[in-house]
Amino acid sequence: MAAFGRSIELDSALRELVKIRASQLNGCAYCIDMHTRAARKAGESEQRLYALAAWRESPQFTSRERAALELTNAITRIGESGVPDDVYERAAAEFAPGELANLILAITAINAWHRIVVSSGMIVTETA
Repeated sequence: MAAFGRSIELDSALRELVKIRASQLNGCAYCIDMHTRAARKAGESEQRLYALAAWRESPQFTSRERAALELTNAITRIGESGVPDDVYERAAAEFAPGELANLILAITAINAWHRIVVSSGMIVTETA
C-alpha cells in the first residue's frame, strides 16, 4: 500500500487535503492526526484545516480544490449513490486526464488505508 501511494503523482498540498477529508468522512482519527500534521508541516494554514470539514461553505478553497474534495466525498461514500456524473464532470473540467486518474487513485488509496486502520483499531498515541 505504501509503495502504491508513493507512485501516485499529485500535488502534495492537494493530496493532504484529500487525505484529511476522506479521513473525516471515514472517522479515522489516526489518519486525521497524521495528515493534518503533514499538511501543517508542508505549510497548510490552520484556518484552512479547520474549515475543511465545511469546505462547501468556506470561501478558502479554489475551484480545483473544491472539485477534488467533492470527488473525494463521492468516492468515499460510493456505496450511497455512486459518483454522480456532474461531480465527475466538475473534476474532469479542473484536472487533465492523467491528473484526474491520479486524483482518483489518491482517493482510493486513502480509503483503502482507512479500511486497514479503522478495522484494526489503530489509535493515536502521540500528542503534539
